[in-house]
Amino acid sequence: MEVKNFAVWDYVVFAALFVISSGIGVFFAIKERKKATSREFLVGGRQMSFGPVALSLTASFMSAVTVLGTPSEVYRFGASFLLFFISYPFVIILAAELFLPVFYRSGITSTYEYLQLRFNKPVRYAATVIYIVQTILYTGVVVYAPALALNQVTGFDLWGSVFATGIVCTFYCTLGGLKAVVWTDAFQMVVMIVGFLTVLIQGSAHAGGLHNVIEHSTNGSRLNIFDFDVDPLRRHTFWTISVGGTFTWLGIYGVNQSTIQRCISCKTEKHAKLALYFNLLGLWIILVCAVFSGLIMYSHFKDCDPWTSGIISAPDQLMPYFVMEIFFTMPGLPGLFVACAFSGTLSTVAASINALATVTFEDFVKSCFPRLSDKLSTWISKGLCLLFGVMCTSMAVAASLMGGVVQAALSIHGMCGGPMLGLFSLGILFPFVNWKGALGGLLTGIILSFWVAIGALIYPAPDSKTWPLPLSTDQCVPSNVTLSPPTELSSRPAIADTWYSLSYLYYSAVGCLGCIAAGIIISFITGYQTGKDIQPLLIRPVCNLFCFWSKKYKRLCWCGVQHDSGTEQVS
Repeated sequence: MEVKNFAVWDYVVFAALFVISSGIGVFFAIKERKKATSREFLVGGRQMSFGPVALSLTASFMSAVTVLGTPSEVYRFGASFLLFFISYPFVIILAAELFLPVFYRSGITSTYEYLQLRFNKPVRYAATVIYIVQTILYTGVVVYAPALALNQVTGFDLWGSVFATGIVCTFYCTLGGLKAVVWTDAFQMVVMIVGFLTVLIQGSAHAGGLHNVIEHSTNGSRLNIFDFDVDPLRRHTFWTISVGGTFTWLGIYGVNQSTIQRCISCKTEKHAKLALYFNLLGLWIILVCAVFSGLIMYSHFKDCDPWTSGIISAPDQLMPYFVMEIFFTMPGLPGLFVACAFSGTLSTVAASINALATVTFEDFVKSCFPRLSDKLSTWISKGLCLLFGVMCTSMAVAASLMGGVVQAALSIHGMCGGPMLGLFSLGILFPFVNWKGALGGLLTGIILSFWVAIGALIYPAPDSKTWPLPLSTDQCVPSNVTLSPPTELSSRPAIADTWYSLSYLYYSAVGCLGCIAAGIIISFITGYQTGKDIQPLLIRPVCNLFCFWSKKYKRLCWCGVQHDSGTEQVS
């Protein structure tokens, strides 16, 4: 493959992103130096307004894996990704109305603090350890995967970009804390949208206009969006995306420390909810940009697919390759796109480092040393940011040695998020569930989701369920690259074509529902918890929606929790 190298202006544009991001960290370090408390550092003193928090939430959702991966998915499998337009509102409404009020009113800093208030310390520590391992692993891949794709297509230095990302994120997290992360994310969100818009405008011009893009996409079956097949083994259908996607993203927006930490940094509960609802607009905008980028890319490569022809070696390289093609005579613009991709990486990594430092400080350090001074607490928080920055960057080095395991590492976000969603749902929705049910449910959910995901890695789903839409190489210049046919597995157990072939979007649902079912059963077997022992603000009485006509039935569903005692904190 011919590597089209960056010009000087590309490096200038890309470097500007890192300089401005670092500058924001320095600014907040100087501005907030007199408010040196761990509360100020980790949750911004709970004085943030909804605007920058909303932008920050959207930016962190958009990792570079998504910037490069979603257009590639649309290019190969069609625009069914647009169906996330339906699942996102369900995710945001449930996160804002069901989970957020409990966390905000509880006055907690770490979401796992809730688990101790509702259950006990072992449940809290088990969830915290799972979160830390999951986040370090995922963050390492988020840093490495885009760096590799960009390196192989643009010649952009692989390890230079990996270490620059790690160093800059660690630098502004350690100096400026959550405020620096939020405001830097807001800036990076703007960079991402500008990067996408330049691709959309130039790509449409190359294709001869948007009408040509739509026509080519329709002829190539890329716009067959609504597939109502209920088969859970199909990769993308209306049901896998709208139902499975809701479970997957609710695990991130509803109970993930990185998200909730920024929401509870808002000055009021109303601001926190507004941050989530305005973030929904950002999700829709980014989704539409990414889907149309994929369709424009298909229109450009419809007669010569660079992936199947061997010009590029992996689907993740499609978007950078396309950008280098359409901007080849326009120095600076490829750099803008790379800045767009790395803005996603920076925001995700920074949010992860800050969240890891928070849960470690709140769940472990403060538990062991409850009487730390404010100054020492702040320095320990900064030291944890530095430590996790080094660990996440080191994980990127390890990801380079993983080979096929990289895809498995990306799935871990969903595999851990589902059981964690189930665990918090048990606590918030089911007052009778005890700590044994919570711990047993978490373990069951983790086993189920890891079982199906690792099984799918060892025994990939049959081609009939995952094969891409037709791709043409009719007008490609003959290449010397010979594509080896996919290796046939000599023997497949019967379970490989059923359980292991489940759509990856259902992994989170499997973990969540498995956790809830096991938690309820174990609680009834071991003796359910008495509602009178639970603080009302730790439970959301959703039964009130369904039993609004009868006080008697409402009280019955409260399971003894004193919701009418007037003790709930209102913000």
